[in-house]
Amino acid sequence: MAAVLVALSGCGAPASPGAGGSASPTVSPGASDSTASPGAGSQKATDSPASATASGSATLPAGWKTFTTSDGKLSFDLPAEWSIKDPAGAVPQGGGVFVEVRNPAGKSMATLRTNMVTGAECTTKQPYGMLDSEPLPALKQSGSTPRFTFESRQDNTATDPAKMTVLAYGITSSPEPTGPTACPIFHFFTWPPSGAMFGGVYNPFDTTPGNPPNVDTPEAYMGTPEYKNIRAMITSLRPAS
Repeated sequence: MAAVLVALSGCGAPASPGAGGSASPTVSPGASDSTASPGAGSQKATDSPASATASGSATLPAGWKTFTTSDGKLSFDLPAEWSIKDPAGAVPQGGGVFVEVRNPAGKSMATLRTNMVTGAECTTKQPYGMLDSEPLPALKQSGSTPRFTFESRQDNTATDPAKMTVLAYGITSSPEPTGPTACPIFHFFTWPPSGAMFGGVYNPFDTTPGNPPNVDTPEAYMGTPEYKNIRAMITSLRPAS
């Protein structure tokens, strides 16, 4: 599986999982993309006390903290020992945020970006797997409710076992695929003024420090505390109160 995923679909564009320990992005086969170029400028965000909760987060787990983006528009919860790099890179000239969440070993858990402009065409579909899915009504926009998903795409043309399967988790506004094949993974969701992303990549071939031991399948990974924490963090994303 590729060490890093670029998410694409019939109406989306790639997004890097962020800086800090991530490889350069590679485009999924069969898709063309178009993304607005980020400009200079950065914004600084702050952590809220663990007791600070907002709509969409019913109960803050013990030992967790709440993070609110520097523009005051979004909040999410995360384990207290995880850190946030803000900004994780250049943000669009028109504004937006770009933050990366890391575990104590420095491994990237997920990145959040807003004010993203996307556009792509799906030219090749691949066998897919939907491992996990949950609607996120707190992020509903214009009658559309995005979903948290953990999904896979299979490249039957690849000869390297590490590149045969792409696995990623994140929030998407795309309809759930039907039938045996689907466009490349599209982890972008509708958010003013255009779109946003909050997600990351699962790489069972990654042996760098900080990974759960003895995990080599997505099903096994879903049972780890790391995945459960990532899932709880991403699904806690909501408009800041």
